[in-house]
Amino acid sequence: MTRLIVAAGGGGDAVAATMLHAALYRGEDQAVILTYAWDRLLVDPVPGPRGPDNFTGLEQLTPTVWTVPADARPIAPAGSTLPRLAAELPHTFALLDPHHGAEGVTRQLEELVSDLAPASIDVLDVGGDILARGDEPTLKSPLADALTLAACCQVNAPVRLLVAGPGLDGELPLDYVRGMLGPLVHTFTVKDAESVSSVLKWHPSEATGMLAATARGVRGTCEIRDAGMPVSLTDEGPTVHQVDLDDALSRNELARAVLATESLDEVEAYSREICGYSEIDYERNKAVWLKDQAKAELDAESVLSQLGEFETEARERGITHTTFRHLTEVLSLSGSQRDSLRQLLITNRPEQYEAPLWRIR
Repeated sequence: MTRLIVAAGGGGDAVAATMLHAALYRGEDQAVILTYAWDRLLVDPVPGPRGPDNFTGLEQLTPTVWTVPADARPIAPAGSTLPRLAAELPHTFALLDPHHGAEGVTRQLEELVSDLAPASIDVLDVGGDILARGDEPTLKSPLADALTLAACCQVNAPVRLLVAGPGLDGELPLDYVRGMLGPLVHTFTVKDAESVSSVLKWHPSEATGMLAATARGVRGTCEIRDAGMPVSLTDEGPTVHQVDLDDALSRNELARAVLATESLDEVEAYSREICGYSEIDYERNKAVWLKDQAKAELDAESVLSQLGEFETEARERGITHTTFRHLTEVLSLSGSQRDSLRQLLITNRPEQYEAPLWRIR
């Protein structure tokens, strides 16, 4: 049997889909994970999501769905983590293409349902921003999740919406998300986290990294993103809840607005109108800003000194953990230096590594 798991926001949701498959289906069935190729600027210097035209080596699964095998490559200057995920995880990764709006994504889903006849269809969102109205002040990246939700609500097949790690994406507060959750489906364990432990050594997802960390028992407050947002690591962190799909759509104003869209430009326009911004505009502006910024050299003595200053200030803010993605931003390093930074810190201070997070000393 085939299980179809839709990674609602792409990126880390695709990694969390592997945890979900290991937990719920025990690896007995084949998984097809449908996901955006949208890795943000630390991995992909080109703003916005990638489509099939941005890759070589894709394999056609249906008329509009392409899979990303391990030997596929993004066309420079674009970047993508999907080929490496395909190489390291035992699943088929299929490319969710947002460039034809909700109608295009719906068409992709319908073709997959017809072609695969999946035993189940799960839509997975880590954090819960898929449940946003659109006007919440802490909301940062509603577009991808809203588009996925709009498409899934139009598929003529039973679809289950799952939210893992409520509040862990830093988009909506835990107390806010908690009130919208349905029944508990699963609580991730150490064993579940092991299914993605090697991937999280290099994958930049902060939300899924914290999901795995809480499954391993890590608790505290983790600082994330370029803005340094604090996220609580609690006993609710490793939980997975079901949410009624129709209730989510009736709440999500952006998802309702994009139901009939036929292009990504239309989706962006609705995002600007309803949310007041487009996250792709944010990436465009940040990409221009990054070009003008001088990147620091990865000098061990300098990095450790700056790290000490950061940790002192972080402790005063009540922070107990952070991500290597956030440290890369804090230390003015480039995304390509993140892995080297991680190795440097773990080598010098292994006692502070609480996989896959960094514990503030």
